[in-house]
Amino acid sequence: MDNSYIIAIDFGTAYSGYAFSLTKREAETEPRLKYWGKKASLRTPKTPTCILFDEHEKFLSFGYEAQSAYIKKRGDEARNKFFFECFKMSLYGKKLNSDVTIEAANGRSMKALKVFTEALRYLKEDALKFISENAGGKQFIASDFTWVVTVPAIWDPSAKQFMREAAMQAGIVTAGKEDRLAIALEPEAASVWCKKLPADGFETENNSGVTFEQASGTQYIVVDCGGGTIDITVHEVLEGGALKELHKASGNDLGGQTVDKKFKEFLREIFSNSLWNEYEKKHPGELQKMMYDISVLKENDDDVDISCPYNLGEMAKEKQKIQKFFESVRGVSWNQGSIKISKEKVRSFYAESLNGITKSLREILKKGFTIKYILLVGGYAQSLILRQHITNQFSDQCKVLCPSHPQEAIMKGAVLFGRNPALVASRISAFTYGVSLSLRFDASKHRADKRYTNKEGEWCDGIFCVLVKENEEVGWDKTSEHSFTPVERDQTAITFAFYRTERNIQGLMYVDEWGVEKIGSIILESPVTARGMNREIKLQIKFGATEMTVTAVDVDSGSTVKTELDFMGKSMRSIRNNVWQK
Repeated sequence: MDNSYIIAIDFGTAYSGYAFSLTKREAETEPRLKYWGKKASLRTPKTPTCILFDEHEKFLSFGYEAQSAYIKKRGDEARNKFFFECFKMSLYGKKLNSDVTIEAANGRSMKALKVFTEALRYLKEDALKFISENAGGKQFIASDFTWVVTVPAIWDPSAKQFMREAAMQAGIVTAGKEDRLAIALEPEAASVWCKKLPADGFETENNSGVTFEQASGTQYIVVDCGGGTIDITVHEVLEGGALKELHKASGNDLGGQTVDKKFKEFLREIFSNSLWNEYEKKHPGELQKMMYDISVLKENDDDVDISCPYNLGEMAKEKQKIQKFFESVRGVSWNQGSIKISKEKVRSFYAESLNGITKSLREILKKGFTIKYILLVGGYAQSLILRQHITNQFSDQCKVLCPSHPQEAIMKGAVLFGRNPALVASRISAFTYGVSLSLRFDASKHRADKRYTNKEGEWCDGIFCVLVKENEEVGWDKTSEHSFTPVERDQTAITFAFYRTERNIQGLMYVDEWGVEKIGSIILESPVTARGMNREIKLQIKFGATEMTVTAVDVDSGSTVKTELDFMGKSMRSIRNNVWQK
């Protein structure tokens, strides 16, 4: 990847934005941002991850504009439109393919790939327009830039591939120029940015004046507190300033949206299931506006006063006096047109999320590292309740810091990462990865049901051949090389099927055993068959980058196929392997 201009898109669950750099010298200037929300009298570094389509699935608007347009629509008009918010979480914890659908606010579904593609297309076009307007009239096109798209580190590889596919369809990069798009892991990007900040560029909850020292050997945890996921990485600073991952990416789906859901559940408890269901159905735009207000108010550790939306109030009055709804519910009161929720009740909405973060951090701190700092980044890290909780829980073990602008850390760090991927020198493999192969059948070693015969003899099918082990350190640019040969002399195509597992591999022999999951496959043409089964097929794999890439080389024909593993194959059925190792 050359040192061209960089645009990094931070595609968040709740908010999205971009940062960019038009300098070719890394240290010269800080990445620049667009600030959003001018029409709504706001100035924020990101815009809500909301997208609106018409009834024919045609893109209408994104961000604050989509939110505002949807809020203004009433009844049937709103229900006919496809409005998606926080839709990034539809990729969490799922095995994806291009046909996966996601549900809009109106209960109807669209293909997820189209929703993500149009969102990325909007951000791409907005970035090019904004940069051109602020570059003295110079016009830019997508191919002038190296692009970076951020994803959670704990995402499945199929979700990372899905984002790359959406970016390709959005015209961010074109076929043959795939290397001009980098996938950055969100907590890593934040870590890279935090490392670059001045020592006093952080806030602490107890105003202790702590600075972030970055001497070689310093170990720290980055907690990316997003709207959807809590994404945790552990880094050590190396001589020269690069970072080394110490612990495989961990986390959960208990981000800031968990708190918003608790607010909504509480409102349902106040107004009753039947009334709330009717309100959700009849006035989705008004509800969306109220939930946005709640998401802003929840950042402070105080009582929350929510102005009761007009239609909710009118529907409630039809049932009974509005004050009556509040009489039997603790922690809330009716206050002249406002719903007042006590500070203690608000804190209770955080309990599940905070317990999840605390548990994940305790597990890491038990591992024997010498962690000096916990850095809190991401939009959810703006919450005073979250920061105070983490400080109270862990300040006796390490220093808890938050950059002054936690929502900007990921996209600014992603610009630096796009310019220099070697900033993260090595990573820890989250799984044991292997490839399926055949061995000569041995009745004393192999299961009878794995036996098959071809014209070259008897074979054992589906042997798990380890390529890299779980928790193994892998260099970001290191290539792992393995040699194989065909199982038939006139074979002209080689299939490699790849698997992964988190189980202890001692005693693991076959790819169909418990805890082993197929993740993808590639096919290599091998047209020159003159040397029969003595042909050498080389498999070169990069495990240490943010995406796994495979180069398969048919030595005799000289053909080389470089590909990314297909993690999105619709069919994950078992394929008989047709390679072996002598």
